[in-house]
Amino acid sequence: MTVADEIRRALQLIQSGQWQAAHELVQSRRDAAACRVHALLHRIEGDDGNAGFWYRQANQPFPDVDTDTELRDLLNEFGGD
Repeated sequence: MTVADEIRRALQLIQSGQWQAAHELVQSRRDAAACRVHALLHRIEGDDGNAGFWYRQANQPFPDVDTDTELRDLLNEFGGD
């Protein structure tokens, strides 16, 4: 599975409510895309402090949109469903 495939898969898992499975896919990766998905997961969990850490690792600002919008934007960016 390529990095892009893993990111798409993680996003699809988030979309279907499988937070833990998505977290397992991205938690050991340190590339920017995985860090962004990891950050989103922690936002969904309600842990904005941890999410902020992962956005900084991805060199991204903390989003000013809700998590549903962020997920949709990431799916569009990475070619998900």
